[in-house]
Amino acid sequence: MQIQKLIAVIFLALSFSATADFVTVTEAYEVHASNLTMPVNEVGTLKFKQCDDCDWQTIMVNSGTRYVLNGSNVTLNEFKGQIAGANDKTFTVLHHLESNRITAVKVRL
Repeated sequence: MQIQKLIAVIFLALSFSATADFVTVTEAYEVHASNLTMPVNEVGTLKFKQCDDCDWQTIMVNSGTRYVLNGSNVTLNEFKGQIAGANDKTFTVLHHLESNRITAVKVRL
């Protein structure tokens, strides 16, 4: 019985050292289509606001930004062509905080 208690104490002590402060690297925003302005080119800016009363945010996109349509990566132009008229959809915008750029825009039509 003492060995089981000792093992439990050791595992408990090890678990404390394994806990660390989590750092948010990327934030994901759910954005309604009416609150999203897509970039004109691969290198540019994307504008969005999280709610109708929220302030607009303008964040850089680049050639590494992924545009995901129904789970598949597509080009920016394909993405914009497919989402035209998707005014009732909600998009997921992934913002990498350290680089302050959009890493992905996703939607399921």
